[in-house]
Amino acid sequence: QMQLVESGGGLVQAGESVTLGCAPSGYTQEYYAIGWFRQAPGKEREGVACQNGRRLGGSDGATYFVDSVKGRFTIARDNAKNTAYLQMNNLNAEDTGVYYCAANLNFGSTCRGLTDAGMDTWGKGVLVTVSS
Repeated sequence: QMQLVESGGGLVQAGESVTLGCAPSGYTQEYYAIGWFRQAPGKEREGVACQNGRRLGGSDGATYFVDSVKGRFTIARDNAKNTAYLQMNNLNAEDTGVYYCAANLNFGSTCRGLTDAGMDTWGKGVLVTVSS
């Protein structure tokens, strides 16, 4: 059974950084679209970041970020560790929430903007709390 194992999160001060990891079991993550979604207290879940899967012989897939995190969040993939990372810098209180990683397990899949359309496998979520 395909699973996504998330890591990272915790309590940080405003201005600090956190790295979230997303490690799938049962498949090689680099060829699949992976996205991160967050749900802040009392709010609906929103798409934060997404990266298209790599095509065979191609470079890393395109990335997409919600406006509120552009310039602060980046996505990186470590193929040796079979893990995708969401690097979150200069955090503020509005970044507080439960972060979920999700994947589209179709080879060469692409993001559908920052929507959860096509995301068929989800992690359990990790809590990120930013204190001001």
